[in-house]
Formats: sequence, C-alpha cells, structure tokens
Amino acid sequence: MDQALSKLIMKKEMLSDLPVFHCPLGYRFRHFQPGDERNWEDLIRHSFTREVKFAHKIGDQVPCYSDRVLFICRGEQPVATATAWETGSGNNKNWYLHMVGVLPEYSGKGLGFAASLAALQKIREAGGETAFLETDDFRRPAIRIYLKLGFQPLHIDESHPGRWKQILQQDRI
Repeated sequence: MDQALSKLIMKKEMLSDLPVFHCPLGYRFRHFQPGDERNWEDLIRHSFTREVKFAHKIGDQVPCYSDRVLFICRGEQPVATATAWETGSGNNKNWYLHMVGVLPEYSGKGLGFAASLAALQKIREAGGETAFLETDDFRRPAIRIYLKLGFQPLHIDESHPGRWKQILQQDRI
C-alpha cells in the first residue's frame, strides 16, 4: 500500500438508530482508569502493529474525558478498545469513533463491533447526533464493522471513489 494515501473517511448520519449494547459473554466493559496508558498502548501496538503513544493520541489532547476511552476486558486484561472523541467546540463540534483496536488473538469474536458500539453510544449520550471515523484501505474487517454500524464512505479526496469501489467490490461488502 502507498503510505502517501490519504485516510478514508466514513460518516454515520444519525446515532438515534444504534442497537442496544451487550458486552459479549465472558468479557466485561469498563472505562479508562488511572494507569491504563500502558494497557492502551499495548493493545494498540498489537492491533495496529505500530507504536502509538497514549499521550500523543489521547492523553495530551484537550479535552480528554477518561469515561470516553473504553475497554472490553477478558478478566483484568483489556483486549479491545474504542474512544468517543470530540473535536471543535460549541456548534462546530464533530464526533469521531477513534482508535478502535482488538488484540489479534481476540479478533472475530465481536469485540470490535461491541467496543465501537459502546463508543457511539457515549457520543450519543454526550449530545452527538452524527459521527465520523478515519480508516485505511487495508483494514477490511474494521470497515465491515463500520458498515454494519451504519457508517457510509465519504469522498473528500479525488482518490476516494476509486479506492472505495475497489474495497466494496473486492470484499463484496
């Protein structure tokens, strides 16, 4: 993949149609707690296969609400995460489903869907009516989840229509 490609953008037009959140059987849901920076970084490193510092992506950003950084845990170990992220202020506020990750050994168990849904519900609870996300062409399992949740591709770069066509046709999504 060409690393110079712009991120793909998706938008969910309304959050009023979200299904009810159910934490998958055998797992538990919780918010970020003090000391979870390392847990988040480990989870993201394994699911994104690159280093991402919590402080850079989440912790040093203002505002940072710990109740919007969500985890699904197996016992005490976080195995999936998603963040309900807001940018802007006042009437210029945008909401993002941000930094969704699942440990590879837990993929295919519905945890990415559950973590994403929990974050979208947080956005709705905070007054958000729509949500955006950024993703990459190669994140096909994540894109399938986002489409299932009602996100639709946006074409904000000249390369997007062709890239989306290839993704949707190739995977018959």
